[in-house]
Amino acid sequence: MSQPGRVDASLLSGVSETALFTLRGRAYQAGRPDAIIDDPMAVRLVESIEFDFEKFGRRKGQEMALRSLAVDRCALAYLAKHPRAAVVALAEGFQTSFWRLSSALPDPQFSWVSIDLEPVIELRRRLLPQSPRITEIAQSALDYSWMDQIDTRNGVFLTAEGLLMYLQPQEALELIGECAKRFPGGELFFDVPPTIVKKVAPNGMRSSKHYRVPPMPFSLSPRRLAQLADTVPGIRAVHDVPMPKGRGWFFGTAYPALWQFPPVKPFRGAYTLLEFGDV
Repeated sequence: MSQPGRVDASLLSGVSETALFTLRGRAYQAGRPDAIIDDPMAVRLVESIEFDFEKFGRRKGQEMALRSLAVDRCALAYLAKHPRAAVVALAEGFQTSFWRLSSALPDPQFSWVSIDLEPVIELRRRLLPQSPRITEIAQSALDYSWMDQIDTRNGVFLTAEGLLMYLQPQEALELIGECAKRFPGGELFFDVPPTIVKKVAPNGMRSSKHYRVPPMPFSLSPRRLAQLADTVPGIRAVHDVPMPKGRGWFFGTAYPALWQFPPVKPFRGAYTLLEFGDV
């Protein structure tokens, strides 16, 4: 039975529905007494949405929160040098990074551009607080016309958190290349799963008997990602971003260490930060 005051999100499907999957994991981690991420807005969002979150299964792991922490650290480092930069969130879904970054800065001056499909943007407008620093663009990140609306005068930091893996390889690489071309001096954070995922789960991975994560056709090993600096015009540097430390022995010690262990690198996913120079 629907609860009064909640906003129905059951119409989301496909890749858009994964925004709810990641939101649920991040909110669960933020709501624990031993939280690894400070994200009260995510907790409020889950409480405001009418949706069967249990369909995603019992997995409420730390990976989603740790990825968001990795993005935050890269964004804050860029904003320390470019405090009035435009932060552009591609296929933002229900990320709440704007509020986390604003809370982390003593005098936040950055502007924010949220880009996603119309159904997601409409839900964000109904569920999240408005701010004069936030601009919402309801369209696909692959429709490059959004680039014409970005103020590049004070720097640009782009995030593609949980996006590129769902694109076809050519689409993902073209998007990276176009960002490098259009935003010199900017940076782009994105993540990809282990390359084996597209081989062992070409139809997507099941998280429960009621939900299958969509296929992830795009991924590159850290070694291949490093080569982007030599193959994509405009990319000045490629950084393999460390895994933040989480809670417990595995996520607090073993996982971050394995992430950096050379024999494991070819087989893991990647958090990648690209620096753009002149094309």
